Amino acid sequence: MLEITKTFSFEAAHYQPNAPAGHPNARVHGHSFIADVTLSGEPDPVHGMIRNLDDVEAALSGVRAALDHQLLNDVEGLKRPTMEMLCMWIYDRLKADLPEIVAVSIRRPTVGQSCTYRRA
Repeated sequence: MLEITKTFSFEAAHYQPNAPAGHPNARVHGHSFIADVTLSGEPDPVHGMIRNLDDVEAALSGVRAALDHQLLNDVEGLKRPTMEMLCMWIYDRLKADLPEIVAVSIRRPTVGQSCTYRRA
């Protein structure tokens, strides 16, 4: 079994509605996010690929457009836009178009944080 990963980035703002009063995360703030989407499978015997990366890029473009320069709290399905919820949201949005998907990772390099969702 092989894996391929396609990375995309987006800029977005959010706030944590359940953060304690006065906590900085309770206020609107922004991050530069990097998402890694990983697909797994056997290469097609004719083309030698798990999935053509042009197809992967096409599927990712809609997800990127829904998140980039948005207030994530206003994105349908992201009422609590944590890294964990973002990973699962992206996975769920891509599963139909990319059935080979096995994992989504979100990184926020400027604060040294990351999260990975891998469907068991």
